[in-house]
Amino acid sequence: MSKTATKPVRKIIQGPIAQAQILDAVDELFYQEGARAVGVEAVAKRAGVNKMCLYRQFKSKDELLRRFLERRCNVFWENFEAGLARESGNPRQQLLNFFRDVTERIQQPSFRGCAFVNISTEITDRTHSARQFVAENRLKLLAQFQKLAEEAGAADAQALAHGLGLLLDGAYTASQTYPAGHPILASLQHAATALIDAALAKNAAHQAATAI
Repeated sequence: MSKTATKPVRKIIQGPIAQAQILDAVDELFYQEGARAVGVEAVAKRAGVNKMCLYRQFKSKDELLRRFLERRCNVFWENFEAGLARESGNPRQQLLNFFRDVTERIQQPSFRGCAFVNISTEITDRTHSARQFVAENRLKLLAQFQKLAEEAGAADAQALAHGLGLLLDGAYTASQTYPAGHPILASLQHAATALIDAALAKNAAHQAATAI
């Protein structure tokens, strides 16, 4: 008597749960391995869904990339605002705390660089929606730096903001080009402090000179 083969029961994953699993997989894979290197098959496998399920939730890989950047962006600004709240009314310390937090983050073994910098190096077309998203994020950050620099009393708030922006992305890059644990990474906070205090001292000196 032959045994009848039983078909495996197909696991049905509800839409919101599938979407969350897919976005978690995207966040991990795109960050650790690169958006260009990871295909939708790998995302589906990591998320525990099939490709049909994935495409029911997201129309294309570009949409996955957009959601990846949006999620990273939201986390960044949540952390940024939380840092400001810790030192409300003290713009100098708010700037210093931001760079202190970044200094700690870039020295963590799991840090794979800034997701926005990574995407910009992967996608060479500046007109691509992902590159435009990154550029908008950076311009918003520069505006925040300039606002804090003005509130702190910097002699040239825009120049200080630009310097801090260059310093930040330079640190993100250095975290991947230098050997893990290299002391240059710990110097970010000192460099930021020197840049900020030099700008504030210049303004203080100018005010003292004009008051004479």
